[in-house]
Amino acid sequence: MRTLANNGAVILIISSDMEEVLHLSDRIAVMHEGRITGVLDEAECNEQNVMQLAVGRSLPSAKPSFSP
Repeated sequence: MRTLANNGAVILIISSDMEEVLHLSDRIAVMHEGRITGVLDEAECNEQNVMQLAVGRSLPSAKPSFSP
């Protein structure tokens, strides 16, 4: 997967496994009650930020929607 991503492919992973998501992702879109609550860039991808968005709280640094 990393080789594909390095060659420009977009890979979408949907998972509730925090360790897997943090290990594999360059960017994470977090959902709460069926809506994207924020998008975290690689530097912001940590368990605390993901959980804040997952329970419906906002983060000032998180983008409100997904953009490539």
